[in-house]
Amino acid sequence: MAQSTDVFVVVPIEMDPTTKAIQALPSSNDPLLARELEALNNLHRTLKSVPEITNGIPPPPTSVGPKRSALIERMRQTGNSAFKKKNYSEAVDLYTHAITMALTRPPWEPSALLRDELHQLYANRAQAHIGINNWPEALADVNASIDLKRVGNPKAHWRKGKCLKEMGRHEEAKEALEFGLEFGNDTELAHMLKEVNETLSKRQ
Repeated sequence: MAQSTDVFVVVPIEMDPTTKAIQALPSSNDPLLARELEALNNLHRTLKSVPEITNGIPPPPTSVGPKRSALIERMRQTGNSAFKKKNYSEAVDLYTHAITMALTRPPWEPSALLRDELHQLYANRAQAHIGINNWPEALADVNASIDLKRVGNPKAHWRKGKCLKEMGRHEEAKEALEFGLEFGNDTELAHMLKEVNETLSKRQ
């Protein structure tokens, strides 16, 4: 029996003569193929649009677009200023713009830079959501922040515990706070864990 590497499969695709995008033929209804082509076309558009690229050749992976970095940092600082003024909805919008800019970085830029930017931005947006009692939205953001950076991110662990506590999910809040304390002692985490444990004791 022929191995998969020995089998040639004709993929039903064509090139749009106007946009030069690769697209599936109308007869194809393969969602996996559609996703792969979308990723390919996005990469093609990026290679054509980024100013740092010459002759269609991307820069080395250590190269970072300084303009984008500066804009993301400026948006984050503006969001911080809005938060300090208790303009929480405005802060959410500003952090969202910064997150979108970070997520659309060219794929050849260092992934460590993207992770560092995003874990801060998600944690900051979570705090802004907490300011207007958007507990589910804040929880989603702190989960993203923790996924990107577990160690050295105590504020995100505290905010996760806060969200779960305010949503009445005390058992989950306890687990989240204990998990956060596994990565280092933190006074605020320990204090909230004590409060959650006291609430759970009263229920028993």
